[in-house]
Amino acid sequence: MFKKALFLAVFAVSFSTIKAQTAIPADINGLLQKHSCYTCHKAEKKMVGPSWSDIAAKKYSAKQFIALVYKPVPANWSGYVAMAALPNVPKGDLTKIATWVGTLAK
Repeated sequence: MFKKALFLAVFAVSFSTIKAQTAIPADINGLLQKHSCYTCHKAEKKMVGPSWSDIAAKKYSAKQFIALVYKPVPANWSGYVAMAALPNVPKGDLTKIATWVGTLAK
């Protein structure tokens, strides 16, 4: 009985830690929805575009991230559909998104 309870407690803590690591802050979630980022990108899953975790692994600076949203470089992401340029996304919003993506880098 004790071993089962201990296992369940460890599992619950591990699960909540994993969930917390991939949780998207409400303000960032709002920006990702507003600018239709979820159409192509998910937190940990490859879709039309790379996952946020894969983007974070590139360790782009905020300035590089913004430049690549405004003028994508398809050669940076072989195996994916080329991203359309998104010059209509405000720089301030992209700076917030880029800063959040930077926190995902491992």
